[in-house]
Amino acid sequence: MRVIAGEFRSRPLKSLEGLEVRPTPDRLRQTLFDVTALEVEGAVFLDAYAGTGAVGIEALSRGAERAIFIEKNKNAVAVIEQNLSSLKIASRARVIPGSAKIYLAAQKADIAFVDPPYELEGEYRMALEALAQNGTGLVIAQHDRRTLLEAAYGELNRTREIRQGDNVLSFFRRA
Repeated sequence: MRVIAGEFRSRPLKSLEGLEVRPTPDRLRQTLFDVTALEVEGAVFLDAYAGTGAVGIEALSRGAERAIFIEKNKNAVAVIEQNLSSLKIASRARVIPGSAKIYLAAQKADIAFVDPPYELEGEYRMALEALAQNGTGLVIAQHDRRTLLEAAYGELNRTREIRQGDNVLSFFRRA
C-alpha cells in the first residue's frame, strides 16, 4: 500500500496482515480524492474506522490541515501511528484508540470518511446520524454495493454515489 498523490506521493504505508482490516483500494482512494480535491485543502479530515489510516494520510498528503483517526483495533492503531511517524506528520494528526460509537459525535470535522466493517451494517446509520448532529459538512461512506443507505440522515443528504466493482462511495452533504 502507498500514498497515491500529493506531498507524500508513492511513499509506502504499513498495513496489517490477514483480515483484521480492509484497506480502501488505491483506485477507490484516487476516485474519492479526485471528487473532493478542492475541499480537502486546509480541511480537518476525520477518518473513522481508520484501519491503517491510508485515507486520512492521503488527505494530509493532499493538503488537509489536520486529520483525526478513530480506530478500535489496537494493532491497527499501532500501524497508523507508525505510518504517521514515518512520514513525520504525527503533529498534524490525532489518533483516537476506541470505538467510533463512543467518539464520533464529539469529533467536529469539515470532511469525514466512514468505512465500518461491512458485517456491522448498523454502524453506518449510527455514524451518519452522529456526523449529521455534530455539523460535519461532507461525509463519504464506503460500503458494499449490497448495503443500502438512506437518502438522508438528519441534515446530511446523499448527493452522489460512485460504484467501482463491489465498492460504493456515497457522498452526503449538509442541506
